[in-house]
Amino acid sequence: MLQNWLKPLPAALVKQAEQLPANRFGKNIALFTEQLPDLKKVRIALIGAGEKEANDVREHLYQTAFAFPKAHIADLGNLRKADASLLIPVVFELLSGRVLPVIIGGKDAMAKAQFMAYQDARALVNMVAVDEKFRFGAPGEVYTPLLRPVHHLLFNFGLIGFQVHQIAPDDLAFLIKNNFDTVRLGKSRAAIEETEPVIRDADLLAFHLGALKQSEAPGVEAASPSGYFTEEACQLCRYAGMSDKLSSFGIYGYSRDLDKSGQTAQVAAQMIWYFMEGFFNRKNDYPVSKSGLTEYIVEYRQLHYQLTFWKSTKSGRWWMQVPATTRKKHERHRLVPCSFQDYQLACREELPERLMQALHRFA
Repeated sequence: MLQNWLKPLPAALVKQAEQLPANRFGKNIALFTEQLPDLKKVRIALIGAGEKEANDVREHLYQTAFAFPKAHIADLGNLRKADASLLIPVVFELLSGRVLPVIIGGKDAMAKAQFMAYQDARALVNMVAVDEKFRFGAPGEVYTPLLRPVHHLLFNFGLIGFQVHQIAPDDLAFLIKNNFDTVRLGKSRAAIEETEPVIRDADLLAFHLGALKQSEAPGVEAASPSGYFTEEACQLCRYAGMSDKLSSFGIYGYSRDLDKSGQTAQVAAQMIWYFMEGFFNRKNDYPVSKSGLTEYIVEYRQLHYQLTFWKSTKSGRWWMQVPATTRKKHERHRLVPCSFQDYQLACREELPERLMQALHRFA
């Protein structure tokens, strides 16, 4: 079925990969040439949603060091046409086969198709976007059809790295009113580890390259002088890779015509590499398994109230248990990822903001 929507990698790119040293990325992954590679052992598949843009990123990614298990990564080429009607079934098929798709997209709007691939999911899903702005409001914006009204499959939405001067006050109020997770650029750069719990709660993450500084990623339409450095973007991608819950990852907004030196393509390649580095270091914490979680109960003496936290002995990560009755479809979201700082706040008998938002979502 996948062959109906995808076309093989160009011969020139395949030849470049074959000529690489034995320890390079492109030399150690399965490539879609004449036939689709066998996906039985594959855990991550690269998909190009914009052929020229994706191939530019591949040229740099293929040259990176290969530090991953062999036979677990495949490059399935590009969509026959950079259109949502093709990306949705491709992502759906890969998800059904328990293969994590990594999408390299030229257009920011393709992030909507990434979400729509979950339309047959039996459980509600969480989505996180990393972006300098909130692409919402006008009918043609990426997230308008998903959030107005809130899509029936969407349980929670997170926005990381946004800049307040880029968002209309009414749109920011909309995010707060719906108890969605928001982390401003300044807060995330001051303590980037505080973004990890938000990312860990996501089923899918869409990373818009506009979230990076223009000096870091010039190949973006209307690039901003403020934003993340490459190192920070790679850290966010590593967090995403390490999340046991996350099942698809996309990088969007790359404009080849604006990337004169190829710098943005190289940045995107590094981000994908660090996502994979996180993926192959997953700890199989919750929601994969509750084994290895240590329970901590915090007493709110003045309120005669208890709050339960869980800490993983494998990774040191924390979760808060929502003290509310949950429906079956909400059960997989009941343990809310949090930070050690949230636990410390609770020990001072203060309610963490994340818990307050979670309680309202379950109400």
